[in-house]
Amino acid sequence: MRVLTVIGNRPQFIKASAVSSRLRADGEEITVHTGQHYDAELSQVFFDELQLPPPERLLGIGGGTNTSQTARMLAALEPLLAEVAPSVVLVYGDTNSTLAGALAAVQAGIPVAHVEAGMRSFDRAMPEEVNRVVTDHLSRLLLCPSAAAVENLRRESVAGEVELVGDVMVDVAKLLQPAARARTEVLAPYDVAPGAYLLATAHRAGNVDDPARLRELVALLLALETPTVLPLHPRTRARLVEADLLGALEQAAHVRLAPPLGYLDFTALLCNARAVVTDSGGVQKEAYLAGVPCVTMRPSTEWVETVEAGWNVLVDLDADAARAALAITPPAARPELYGDGRAGERVVAAVRALA
Repeated sequence: MRVLTVIGNRPQFIKASAVSSRLRADGEEITVHTGQHYDAELSQVFFDELQLPPPERLLGIGGGTNTSQTARMLAALEPLLAEVAPSVVLVYGDTNSTLAGALAAVQAGIPVAHVEAGMRSFDRAMPEEVNRVVTDHLSRLLLCPSAAAVENLRRESVAGEVELVGDVMVDVAKLLQPAARARTEVLAPYDVAPGAYLLATAHRAGNVDDPARLRELVALLLALETPTVLPLHPRTRARLVEADLLGALEQAAHVRLAPPLGYLDFTALLCNARAVVTDSGGVQKEAYLAGVPCVTMRPSTEWVETVEAGWNVLVDLDADAARAALAITPPAARPELYGDGRAGERVVAAVRALA
């Protein structure tokens, strides 16, 4: 069994850490890092902390529009697939790297396995939604994190084999969150105490690339008042500078700006926060797994189960709605929505059967 795994951003590095070592114990894996997240803060640190095998191939493709980035990835992957001749191409999630890996493989006649298949926000204005829908309809093996994802694929009558394996992020969270929660020294540089601050993230193109929405996002963050740790994605920082909005956050007494963080430091901050305010799909789920209430700065989410369970509130960029959501006491129950922490094993078994 020879598997070519295509990854390119932070969430995919984390997910791959639950699968790669098992794949390599069972067969041959060749990892391709597209370079979609190409700086050390968003890339190499995750390989180091998660003990993920270093990628065998680096494409170095970052920046540009979604269309140009995907096109460059396709052009780079075509000869690589011909050279490596894998029996399966494995992709994760919903990024340009996901779509490019799936398209290149299908055009080369190689079956695709998609981890985190079936997730839907039902918002086609999101590039991620387009990527995940197209990838699902190209894939031979669709590995779903939840029963809702399975139902989405059944409604769409996908051609591939659908399998409920659980979420590989649960595997990682069960392994690393307990130790991360104990690392309270990570809080010291931000002068915050456990349970007495918010953790905020913002990077989604629909929020930060639109100047009007970026102003609304900053206004929401300024209205929170509670001490708020805000690690700044490089692209978000650049957009704030371009819009002359970074100074307002720097001068706000309750906002603590931070550089991009590695997985362990970020998870320590997340596990000890009173709540999370984010536009990230992955962070919504990480918050749920950590038992931390989440306020999502989007009008929709692919992680609908977290909303239905009462642990996640969608507020878009409405500051009043965000403050109201933060005042809600989370439910006593937190159901096991995404599996038992053995998804990685099931992914490898399913990929082996496909290969």
